Amino acid sequence: HAARLTAVASRQTALFSSWPDHEVLPMPALSPTMESGNIGSWVLKIGDPVVPGNAVAEIETDKASVAFEAQDEGFLAAVLHEEGAQDIAVGTPIAVVVEDEADVAAFKDFTLADAGGEAAAPAAPAPTEEAPPTPAAPPRTPSAPVAAPASGERVFASPLARKIAREAGITVSGIAGSGPNGRVIREDVEAFLAAGGSLAQAEVAVGATTPAGVIAAASFTDTNVSNIRKVIAAKLTESKTTVPHYYLSVDVTLDKAQELRTKFNESLADSGTKLSINDFVLKASALAMNKVPEANSSWHDSFIREYHDVHINVAISTEDGLVSPVLKSVDNLGLAGISAGVRDLATRASENKLGLDDLETGTFTVSNLGMFGINEFSAIITPPQAAILAVGAGEERVIPDEDSETGYRFVEQMTVTLSCDHRVVDGAVGAQWLQAFKGYIEDPQTMLL
Repeated sequence: HAARLTAVASRQTALFSSWPDHEVLPMPALSPTMESGNIGSWVLKIGDPVVPGNAVAEIETDKASVAFEAQDEGFLAAVLHEEGAQDIAVGTPIAVVVEDEADVAAFKDFTLADAGGEAAAPAAPAPTEEAPPTPAAPPRTPSAPVAAPASGERVFASPLARKIAREAGITVSGIAGSGPNGRVIREDVEAFLAAGGSLAQAEVAVGATTPAGVIAAASFTDTNVSNIRKVIAAKLTESKTTVPHYYLSVDVTLDKAQELRTKFNESLADSGTKLSINDFVLKASALAMNKVPEANSSWHDSFIREYHDVHINVAISTEDGLVSPVLKSVDNLGLAGISAGVRDLATRASENKLGLDDLETGTFTVSNLGMFGINEFSAIITPPQAAILAVGAGEERVIPDEDSETGYRFVEQMTVTLSCDHRVVDGAVGAQWLQAFKGYIEDPQTMLL
């Protein structure tokens, strides 16, 4: 089930003499950055009535899976791309709708070419000129092959021989060399392969290299990469390769926050609201941004933009992968409002009903893996944000206590790590932000002031 979105797509009315009156529905642009989409599923079958406001298909964009809703009445007469079709350019015909149900049968053999969207047939490969014969080189008298070295000994081989062997998925360690001083040369590898040489025969040593992108002797299953995953991959790669990350960690005591949480939950029992520590984390993060606004900024090459609102993306794990919907103006929300907002986002994320506005990039991100028992981790910044907070699990720890007879006491603590973009957030600023965050969590009543 996709997020509900009314798609205002341009429609082409085709009036070809060989076909009854019909409308060709193109792949709609469902987000400002969308250039192509995938057909997630067809909600309607051929012959089904098309009702304004009802979904015709689920389109996977670069942001989310979105319902492509009908604008006019009619009947679905033809589907031009099957479910799972990928990288369909915006504007490409995807379906045909007719007004008269009796016309549906006429489109049984209707194709993409009939809709004017067929890609040109691939051109025949240009004839390649026959390469002039290479003059035969004078025959080389090979040296007597030298026995392959024992396992663990250094193997001397030419770079070309190693390259050919690597591409064939073998190493040169088990091949007898005929070059100078027993060096393995190209002819030795080619002769080995021509004779039916295999990985096992080559006595591959532990740690031997394999062709790029190939893992030797492993079964596998390939999964198509969705548009959403492609965008995530591109952003994270961009972040790790272009953003100078540094990391700051601090231990935060949760005892007072847990006490206040228990008290609030008792008073909210009748409303059905139940606060979590993550709600306190989000509120403390927003207030820390107000206290240290330099961290609520982004890099724009020639200037740094400081934001006056705190919109926090919350990382949520779903069956389809990780999504980070945004909770807006968190600094102006109470704990109950934060709890309700996050719960709503999590529910709609699990049902694949997030809208494009839910998936906008905020000014900061919080990723909490504490529920999975992770003690601490470092998260990757989401461009163009300047920071992200990684939250670990709360656990009982022993800390020094001079006022205790034993000299120590047990507390519940969690470790949080702030990843910062050093172009925007200097080390001292990052430290100030963490201290502000720690202060709010450890004395949560100050968040109410």
